[in-house]
Amino acid sequence: MADPPVTISEHEVESLLQYSELTTRLEKALGKFSRGEVVQPVRTTVPLQKHNGFLGLMPTYIEHDGVLCTKLVCFYKREDGSTLPSTRATVVLLDPEYGSVKAVMDGEVITGMRTAAVSAISAKLLMRPEAEVLAILGTGKQALSHYNVFTEMFSFKEVRVWSRTKDRAEKFMHSVTGPVTPCVSVEEAVKGADVIVTVTRCTEPVLFGQWVKPGAHVAAVGACRPNWRELDDVLMKEAVVYTDSRQGATTESGDVILSGAEVFAELGDVINGTKPAHREKTTVFKSLGMGVEDAVSAELVFDQWKAKNSQP
Repeated sequence: MADPPVTISEHEVESLLQYSELTTRLEKALGKFSRGEVVQPVRTTVPLQKHNGFLGLMPTYIEHDGVLCTKLVCFYKREDGSTLPSTRATVVLLDPEYGSVKAVMDGEVITGMRTAAVSAISAKLLMRPEAEVLAILGTGKQALSHYNVFTEMFSFKEVRVWSRTKDRAEKFMHSVTGPVTPCVSVEEAVKGADVIVTVTRCTEPVLFGQWVKPGAHVAAVGACRPNWRELDDVLMKEAVVYTDSRQGATTESGDVILSGAEVFAELGDVINGTKPAHREKTTVFKSLGMGVEDAVSAELVFDQWKAKNSQP
């Protein structure tokens, strides 16, 4: 008989997840996905028209590992100055044999950390080894998780941040442990930057190719709808474009669809050695987020939770 499901809070998830173990598992999962070892349909979305948002359903089954999981995520196009969250998520881990729920866990920390960790994996694979300057566009939860993992994994000499308001930039600056340079414009933030992370709520391009240093690496995380964008046509067409899921990007990413840019490879292709990492060129990693990323993160949380709660 299956055990009763456990509920794992946001605070508990945060205490159980570490980037070092998470990035290792995610890198393996991206490779498995690109080898066809993961059953994962493209995210189903249900419009929440009254609230200017969507409900996304993200089921995944990794048969070899016995991992069955789905995430339910609501995401919204909020007005500037809104105090409402732009995303809320819940992750459900199931037993594939019994079909019963093993655990229900808050998805906010999982979403933030797994997204940032995959962006960091893209930088590990694609940025130039001598990269010194990191620019982050946006100051929300994703900006903070990206700052945390990028400064943990890499040694940047300077980190810059841009927000639409000076208050948000200064609040972000005081919320992190290391030095950050707030910038008044996107152009100022990205000029000469080696790595650029876009984690904005923008639905129109905010980053323009003419500002981007040749050979820079861009991790584009926002704009997860076919008609939303963060990057302009110039950048998308001049860069070598990588994604987490080719099918996901050509179905959901306005940056890819509206620019007509070609997707060169999935990150998993690079991990598997079937496609090269063009470090010498300008690269864009278009992140849509995948169910397999939530699944392996949730499995790691559950493993850690069991280990912690089985101790005498």
